[in-house]
Amino acid sequence: MKKLAGLLFALLIFSAPAFPQDKPAAHTNPSGGHIPARGPAPVSASHAAPAHTTLADKKGHPDAPHVHANGKWIGHDTGPNDPHYHLDHPWEHGHFPGAFGRDHVYRLVGGGPSRFWFGGFYFSVAPYDFGYCNDWLWDSDDIVIYEDPDHVGWYLAYNVRLGTYVHVQYLGA
Repeated sequence: MKKLAGLLFALLIFSAPAFPQDKPAAHTNPSGGHIPARGPAPVSASHAAPAHTTLADKKGHPDAPHVHANGKWIGHDTGPNDPHYHLDHPWEHGHFPGAFGRDHVYRLVGGGPSRFWFGGFYFSVAPYDFGYCNDWLWDSDDIVIYEDPDHVGWYLAYNVRLGTYVHVQYLGA
């Protein structure tokens, strides 16, 4: 019996290198949608792009802010002085106390662009971005919240099903 246990232990030790050592290239949620590893990098005011006429940068891509599988955030390049995202009273309702990033997927449970919620947290989409979320399912889509490095008072809500995102303001709990 000791020989059998020793043999099994030796097999386990020598088979360890056969287990995969690399992490998957793309992080996905249970429904299979891609989730970016991190939010967009800040844009310096001197490198800001003008407002977009179209965001469909490649055939088959949405004409909305979206994220490529390589982590490039399309449409988040107008910089910190973009007047569409200016708030007179940033953080008027406080800061979002929940978790950020790809490891924290939230399920929408109701509302619409002007006021939606999940987990007892309430948000509103930036008026300029309303047209980018017409196809969101406000009672069932999975989203991920990222901090917006350029626009004070705003977060980015990434829709896992569609691969698109919008600027959102936290309204409180």
